[in-house]
Amino acid sequence: MAQPKPAYERILLKLSGESLIGKVPYGIDLQTTKSVAQEIKEVSDLGVQIAIMIGGGNFFRGSSGVEAGMDRASADYMGLLGTIINGIALQDALEKEGVMTRLISAIEIKAIAEPFVRRKIIRHLEKGRIVIFSAGTGSPHFTTDTAAALRALEIKAQVILKATKVDGVYTSDPLKDEKAKKFSTIKYLDVINRGLKVMDTTAISLCKDNDLPVIVFNLKRRGNIKRVVLGQKVGTLVY
Repeated sequence: MAQPKPAYERILLKLSGESLIGKVPYGIDLQTTKSVAQEIKEVSDLGVQIAIMIGGGNFFRGSSGVEAGMDRASADYMGLLGTIINGIALQDALEKEGVMTRLISAIEIKAIAEPFVRRKIIRHLEKGRIVIFSAGTGSPHFTTDTAAALRALEIKAQVILKATKVDGVYTSDPLKDEKAKKFSTIKYLDVINRGLKVMDTTAISLCKDNDLPVIVFNLKRRGNIKRVVLGQKVGTLVY
């Protein structure tokens, strides 16, 4: 039986830190991380070049630190360090599935991760290695959503796949509002004007200015990453 043809050759998958929590109250659930790694491997086996931007909300959110009175830069750096921990865990899980990876950190940490060198990253992707981006942009005041949009543009990814807890973009939070309605597609400007929390405004603006589509989908439904990559109608397309 012929293998289905992917709709994309190179993608950037945005994973929140919460995607690795699973059943534990915070931090990393290794079984959940293994499950996510298995799904990513299925996509890699299709021949798709994959870059991943990992968040750190399962350890610490800079915004939470600011609300508690911390200096914004200090709080954000703490959050960025959490993304590196998640990157190490995801790298280990992927390599246990037989996938070659490279962990990249925007904050120099030579013993653990490579620095971001655009041409080198593209070469890794062309060789079939999964690239895991950690530490966001390396600077405070920028979310990992913005970092995802920036890196996707730098590596010439065709799409950003944003994995979430819900199955797309809604008029309001579907976990709190039973009357929330789902969009099958929505334009960048509508996301901004409606104040929808798909990605932060900077990230959406970057995507808009460069015609980079974003597909928001539910990671909790097994196989969804592969379905999106194969071009099936999953989640919400932001264009």
